Amino acid sequence: MSEGAVAADQLRLFIERIERLEEEKKGIADDVKDVYAEAKSTGFDTKTMRAIVRLRKLEAHTRQEMDALLETYRTALGLA
Repeated sequence: MSEGAVAADQLRLFIERIERLEEEKKGIADDVKDVYAEAKSTGFDTKTMRAIVRLRKLEAHTRQEMDALLETYRTALGLA
């Protein structure tokens, strides 16, 4: 087998793996969408839930810095 054929086979395998992962990612995104829809149907505010999910991904010190900066801006604008 030539080097070109080996490289082509390897490339094809990478592409196929990516395609499978993209399909799995789509399935997971659909599942997440379904959970938000279920939460909304029981009365939860999904916009706020999404914000909480984003916040929980942050490290505690980063979240604290963001909160402090937000509070500073709110105070400066008279929103506190």
